[in-house]
Amino acid sequence: MEITVSTANELRLTAEEFELIKQKIGRTPNFTELCCFSAMWSEHCSYKNSIKWLKTLPRDGEKMLVKAGEENAGLMDIGDGYGVVFKIESHNHPSAIEPFQGAATGVGGIHRDIFTMGARPIASLNSLRFGNLSEAKTQHLLAGVVHGIGHYGNCFGVPTVGGEIYFEDCYHTNPLVNAMSVGILKNGDTISATAEGKGNPVFFVGSATGKDGIGGASFASANITADSADDLPAVQVGDPFQEKKLLEACLEVIKTGAIVGMQDMGAAGIICSTAEMSAKGKSGMIIHLDKVPMRQQNMKAWELLLSESQERMLMVVEKGKEEAVLKVFEKWDLPCSEIGEVTDDGTLKFYMDGVLEAELPAEELVLGGGAPQYDREYKEPAYLQQIKAFDVATIAVPTDLKAIAEQIISIPNIASKRWIYTQYDSMVGAGSVSTNAPSDAAIVIAKPTNKGLALTTDCNSRYVFADPYKGAMIAVAEAARNIVCSGGQPLGVTNCLNFGNPYNPEVYYQFVNAIKGMGEACIKFNTPVTGGNVSFYNQSPTGPVYPTPTIGMVGLLENVNDKMTMDFKKAGDVIYLVGISRDDINSSEYLHKVHGVEFSPAPYFDIDEEFNLQRTIEKLINEKLIVAAHDISEGGLFVTLTEGGFNNNLGYSVNTETSIRKDAYLFGEAQSRVVISVAADKVAAVENLFTSGSIAFENLGFVTEGDITIDGENWGNIISWKDKYDNAIGNLLAGHESEQALAAL
Repeated sequence: MEITVSTANELRLTAEEFELIKQKIGRTPNFTELCCFSAMWSEHCSYKNSIKWLKTLPRDGEKMLVKAGEENAGLMDIGDGYGVVFKIESHNHPSAIEPFQGAATGVGGIHRDIFTMGARPIASLNSLRFGNLSEAKTQHLLAGVVHGIGHYGNCFGVPTVGGEIYFEDCYHTNPLVNAMSVGILKNGDTISATAEGKGNPVFFVGSATGKDGIGGASFASANITADSADDLPAVQVGDPFQEKKLLEACLEVIKTGAIVGMQDMGAAGIICSTAEMSAKGKSGMIIHLDKVPMRQQNMKAWELLLSESQERMLMVVEKGKEEAVLKVFEKWDLPCSEIGEVTDDGTLKFYMDGVLEAELPAEELVLGGGAPQYDREYKEPAYLQQIKAFDVATIAVPTDLKAIAEQIISIPNIASKRWIYTQYDSMVGAGSVSTNAPSDAAIVIAKPTNKGLALTTDCNSRYVFADPYKGAMIAVAEAARNIVCSGGQPLGVTNCLNFGNPYNPEVYYQFVNAIKGMGEACIKFNTPVTGGNVSFYNQSPTGPVYPTPTIGMVGLLENVNDKMTMDFKKAGDVIYLVGISRDDINSSEYLHKVHGVEFSPAPYFDIDEEFNLQRTIEKLINEKLIVAAHDISEGGLFVTLTEGGFNNNLGYSVNTETSIRKDAYLFGEAQSRVVISVAADKVAAVENLFTSGSIAFENLGFVTEGDITIDGENWGNIISWKDKYDNAIGNLLAGHESEQALAAL
């Protein structure tokens, strides 16, 4: 067939990119070659609209063991000869079209990024966004995504230990499904995603290749439209049991010493893994596609190259050690085929039944090589003028604040997510220590050491919508605060940057300013960005989603037994607020959901104040002066206090600050505040630490046997509030499609 600009356009390449391809290879590409460029130069693989800004993020740190972006995931030193490997990625578009498989394969893919480096995954987290939960479409998507995450994780045998979920109208058509995996390896046992050594054989291992997932990378690099369901074949199909075997086989084959390099066949499949491994090793490959195990007959070369069938790896093996590799995969009953060899000319040559189907320079295909990099126009969004015009004086303080609190405790963004997390196995592997006594971050044991890892995902996207710069800073700060409140020391960040169409200048403004805010906060908290994922084109015909730069953060506890929990321990303990209460209801759940205000500024935040707060909490924990710590976030002080009572059915008696409007005091979300509880015999030491460190604090009151009293008014027993909190989501879904669909599953 004749290859023209229109052919390139159909493959989501621009006319300028088509001309650039011809220039780079010195001729007009054939169809197979053009398909390869289309996948590799897609936003999903090349980051062509984001890489210049990503490079401005802090990506170096004394505990980083590999450079950011150098391998499939970040790797940081945790001491005692071990490292933690972690990464977060999106599977948004597939989940919008086919929620079960979209979410399941997102989990499978991120785990492969971890064990392809030689690490054993020990924990999984997620960050999810959906539309209005009262709508049938949202319930359908929620049921499918949650079941997909639970099914894959539970069968694969890695616990889902934490995450977050929000429901906002802007995610109605385009939900966000971000999956994070964390693993442990012994320092020095890392396997690199590289191809080196002329003549070394190239092996394909894992599941056979089918037509599922073809064009997935390009699919992820386009808007969701009314016709997106036609792209359903681009959604991959996962098999967690096959992945479990692949995990064990890969970790076992590494021990043979035969592996030169290994990479997961994720987005863009074979073309991506061969190109990236070759470019990194400054080598090339000869690949015989007819030797690739196939699930379907008569697959074409371009289909084999672009298929994103799951549970597959590409390995470069040291010549002469092929038999050791074959034996391992035979033991695990997994396909293992020698499909080619490494060359030293930098060229990828793909043959099918002896016919040369494609000949491409590896370096020209990849991010950081020949893939284009763009500077996009950006301008301040018009809606920010509405935000600046917000006047809090127009919001009257309600007279019945208890009734307001009952609404707030039942808002899906705040209420218990147990309807969701009970479908996840959080205990498989017996590594989680957060189940019986909750912390602000999930805590897992970094076996075989006695160290603990504090893990969290955080982003309040409404804050980022209100102020992209400040909102992204808050996302980093809250992640660090959650880890510090759990007894950990923040180590590093992986991010999943979910935005709308980058060709929209107002969307790109959000992206650029979020990167700037994130970078400043990561420098302040000494949490370098180890890697991550950019997901553009998250929007529907009605507009983009909220800008959602999700932060995945890992922290370290030198001894897992030193963890701090969020729950009140006994009646009589004194409750303090560390930080400053403010007359601030901006962008709060209270303002947005109760009063229906869509446009208001981000809540108060000062990064130096936040830093000092975290150092104070860290000192209180290290000196064993407190028995609980819980940061104030969505729902404000009232929700923080009430959540503190749930685990042990304890209440509280507190008094509000009369100089601040009462709704702001109880429900405002001004940042840099933590609620702590202190045994009576430690009160003097705690207050002395506050005073000597010039840290603002308030003595709020004390823990009770169960009743909640605010300013002398009895608001009922903690058990009634717990019932509202625990059952809000389940009650909302009862009798609806999602509940029925889940029961059928």
